[in-house]
Amino acid sequence: MPDALPDLFRAQGVLFDLDGVLTPTAEVHMRAWKAVFDDVFAAWDIEPPYTDADYFDYVDGKKRYDGVSSLLRHRNVEIPWGSVDDPPEADTVCGIGNRKNAAFAASLRAEGIAPFPGSLALVQALHAAGVPLGVVSSSKNAEEVLAAAGIRSYFRVVVDGVVAERESLASKPAPDMFRAGAVALGVDPALSVAVEDATSGVASAAAAGFGAVVGVDRGAGADALREVGATVVVDDLDAFPTTDAAASASAESDSAASASAASDSAAPTESAASIDSASDSEETA
Repeated sequence: MPDALPDLFRAQGVLFDLDGVLTPTAEVHMRAWKAVFDDVFAAWDIEPPYTDADYFDYVDGKKRYDGVSSLLRHRNVEIPWGSVDDPPEADTVCGIGNRKNAAFAASLRAEGIAPFPGSLALVQALHAAGVPLGVVSSSKNAEEVLAAAGIRSYFRVVVDGVVAERESLASKPAPDMFRAGAVALGVDPALSVAVEDATSGVASAAAAGFGAVVGVDRGAGADALREVGATVVVDDLDAFPTTDAAASASAESDSAASASAASDSAAPTESAASIDSASDSEETA
């Protein structure tokens, strides 16, 4: 039996992850990470080789440097953390992270990006209905991606990797970023909805106390998303209606009531006219 979808139009607010939820930039990130880690693993003779499973298990949804550290620790590799201004050539956690970011930025500028059609339609409908919307992304490129995709104006707040670093917010799966997103948007998490495609992001939103957490399965796996807190899992956001069913039903009800009232109002007039006509006839006779 399909999962029951939460009514996003009734939510106090909706907070979306970016990569893999709103835009297909997760694929660009995956390619950039693979290129970087393939080189690193080959240069340092790290086994086993890097795979897409590594991306989903150790990198996806986390802040860039946390992802590097998480994967290397899993391979029992320890290197200096370095600093955020390390050059991409530096053999530090930050250097490798900056190397990946350079590859991602070059790809984004060369190829551009467009939002998922289903995501765009849903965001536009919710925005038009006045539902407060925000973005919670671990990426430091979130603002650039949103602008490139032409959807930045739909979101009242963006809590991204830049904000997380500035405000010392712990990386997903800690609840910090989604909690900060709710505060910035001015909504109660318990009355709001979070939308995520990464297990770390789903776990973050669940830990932050969101009333509903929508998992979008772009490769992480439906079972894996449910295990960490997704209350519903969909393959794409086109599974959600883009019209407010409750509002439409109310409008139809009001329209029917108005039509009925108009009909009732018109009936006595016609009856009175008939009576007047009959009276005139009798007088004439």
